[in-house]
Amino acid sequence: MVSSQDALGFAAGTLTTVAFVPQVVRIVRLRHADDLSWWMFGIFAAGVALWLWYGLRLDALPVILANVVTLALALTILLLKWHFGRGGDEKHAPPVYGAEQEPGKDG
Repeated sequence: MVSSQDALGFAAGTLTTVAFVPQVVRIVRLRHADDLSWWMFGIFAAGVALWLWYGLRLDALPVILANVVTLALALTILLLKWHFGRGGDEKHAPPVYGAEQEPGKDG
């Protein structure tokens, strides 16, 4: 049986972790991540790694699981940014306006 404290931790961890999935999907779909900051995601990934370490030291399963998945997603985002930033898809030119179509065009 899961305690109410752990249930709260699992719920919080699930929501904050799942929040990164749309970003990963967007990067894969658009084949670029030019608008994402290396510094922000690098510092974030380091912080998540420390939260993971903290959770391991406390043996806090909700903290451990949430941060393992969040770290994997953050590192995936960094890897995709590196891949597409170095010409991983030569056919793609990043959109000028950060979307699939230019302003003023219906579509």
